[in-house]
Amino acid sequence: MRIVLAPDSYKGSLSAVAVATAMEQGILSIWPQAAIKKVPIADGGEGTVAALVTATGGRIIYENVMGPLGETVEAYWGILGDHKTAVIEMAAASGLPLVPTEKRDPRIATTYGTGQLIKAALDQGIRTLIIGIGGSATNDGGAGMAQALGVKLLDEAGKELPLGGAALAKLATIDLSGIDPQVADATFLVACDVTNPLCGPQGASAVYGPQKGATPEMVTELDLALARYADIAKVATGKDVASYPGAGAAGGLGAGLLLFTKAELKPGVQIVLEAAGFEHLVKQADLVITGEGATDFQTSFGKAPVGVAKIAQQYQVPVICLSGGLGHGCEDILQQGVTAFMSIVPHPMSLKECMADAPNLLQAATARLCRLLSVGLQLGCSSEK
Repeated sequence: MRIVLAPDSYKGSLSAVAVATAMEQGILSIWPQAAIKKVPIADGGEGTVAALVTATGGRIIYENVMGPLGETVEAYWGILGDHKTAVIEMAAASGLPLVPTEKRDPRIATTYGTGQLIKAALDQGIRTLIIGIGGSATNDGGAGMAQALGVKLLDEAGKELPLGGAALAKLATIDLSGIDPQVADATFLVACDVTNPLCGPQGASAVYGPQKGATPEMVTELDLALARYADIAKVATGKDVASYPGAGAAGGLGAGLLLFTKAELKPGVQIVLEAAGFEHLVKQADLVITGEGATDFQTSFGKAPVGVAKIAQQYQVPVICLSGGLGHGCEDILQQGVTAFMSIVPHPMSLKECMADAPNLLQAATARLCRLLSVGLQLGCSSEK
């Protein structure tokens, strides 16, 4: 039996790597001779670096960079097994969890540290970069990232602006002459699963600003600042990204990457599956097992199990989704290429209990699944006699 394990994380409980490992242990307890390939999946947010590094046999590198509020933080990025591709989670340097709740202020939070991670990858000779842009603490339109790469944002007096989104209200000109020349030679694949524009009622400030500590007054201030930024950046770069779907992702980091790099915004799961070589593996598989923390109606809108199933379906490989919990609308995934689904929970339990014992529950559930599949295989053999 050739099995590909391609789960997402069980958020708050197990990483995608840990989920795949528990599944593997459950399978081998029933089918010791099974040939297993593990392809942990992520959507561009937390866990993307670990998933891709594990799937490709790459390595993780640690860097001291500037955090969201100007402090020094230890962040990380990965080089994939091809030694040519970097993967970066912006949240590792500029993420909301790095800022205590009482200190959150998207007017001053910066993506400068994310730019430093990008520069570190470029300095290693990497020219293909995967950037996951979920979980930001920022609302600066990627201005800090650009500043870290050598872009100068100047006010009317020709002085460089301080970091943060609010400062963009005083932006007068953008000087691209000092941008790191390595940027022009690099390709950026941006894992982006939202379609918000940069500004307006559905923009970065209005939709995501409050989650980062913005009051209604701050939202208005930041939205106007980003609108000014987009107008002046259009003159400097020739790119009009204000209304581009996904430009508002990560406090406008999507816009910043579009403006200052050769970036392509794509669904995170798609980027991860391509980078991990999932399609090549699934062609040779008899079965794919995927999963996530909770499967419900939202899963059908492009989450990891559906991304996995759409590729497997092309090669008529069955896909089973093994998830922590099943919610309203979970059956919708059957219309998206998933063959069957089940929960790992064997009896009534509290969420706290499930999360605390997730590895054992997952291993046991995978073993039960294999026993059921063994019955199916036996029935198939009997029907052929």
